[in-house]
Amino acid sequence: MGRKIAVGVDLGGTNVRVALGDEEGRILARFSERTEKTKGPEGVSEQIIRIIHSLKRDIGIKEIAGLGIGSTGPLDLKKGGLMKPTNIPYDFIPLVKPLKDEFHVPVYLLNDCSAAVVGERFFGAGREHENIAYITLSTGIGGGVYVDDHLLIGKDGNATEIGHFTIDYEGKLLCSCGKRGHWEAYCSGNGIPNYVRLLLSNKSKEKVESSLLMKVAEGDPDRVTSKILYDCAKAGDPLALEIVENIGCLNAVGFACVVDAYDPSLITVGGSIAIKNLNLVIEPIRRYIGDYARNRVPEIKITPLGDDVVLYGALAMVFHPVKY
Repeated sequence: MGRKIAVGVDLGGTNVRVALGDEEGRILARFSERTEKTKGPEGVSEQIIRIIHSLKRDIGIKEIAGLGIGSTGPLDLKKGGLMKPTNIPYDFIPLVKPLKDEFHVPVYLLNDCSAAVVGERFFGAGREHENIAYITLSTGIGGGVYVDDHLLIGKDGNATEIGHFTIDYEGKLLCSCGKRGHWEAYCSGNGIPNYVRLLLSNKSKEKVESSLLMKVAEGDPDRVTSKILYDCAKAGDPLALEIVENIGCLNAVGFACVVDAYDPSLITVGGSIAIKNLNLVIEPIRRYIGDYARNRVPEIKITPLGDDVVLYGALAMVFHPVKY
């Protein structure tokens, strides 16, 4: 009997990525396109079905062992779909049933960060670990966690919404979820510009105006993006480096909460902010986390699976099914 082939889907509010891969974590074919948002609630599953058939034809595969989906949320795992997703304008988007009806194979669904930690556990840096956390620092902040080799799910599938840990009890910044003081409000791609403006409001006018950061932003704090901040820090701008250090300290608080809540032996880090700015993001976390964590601090490293960590997790879900 030949090797088993699975389908992995990384479903985001902007793009959907689909891959065919085997039990060893080898990706054999892949395709990506913008997520369909205009053809009704069934449009997303119809798009995924079309892509899967195309990939199967491309590499001459007739049978698949199953299908895993790592998806943006919020999810309703019992109903098998998305509940009022932020970036897709429908109340409920069915995923599991239409794909199961089309391909007659098991279909597994998890949120993207839970899927990512499954990928890390079986195909990445976590193969030798039973206690592992994955943290993404990207547009938002999210996480997935194994404790004693059990993936944490929760009653609604949201057991590890770590980006909404409160790291500022004064609540100076508003999170995208509508609550105040959350980690994501300060250190995510969406949150960093707001945090930069907050910090700049307390700096001297001379220090701000003389900085490379303000020159690149054409003197307007509202023009500062996460990319501009980190690019200026890489160029050695003292003000940008100071702000990046502040962000690193707050990230260390969030990481310490993960360490104390879940006691992992390894934390892997992904997401565009971390991957594109490795040392500027990871080194401050390593420096400061010991000031906040009660439990023994584990190894902290960038995921070796890079931008494909959710795809690997979606494939791994088929070969290593999670019970929930």
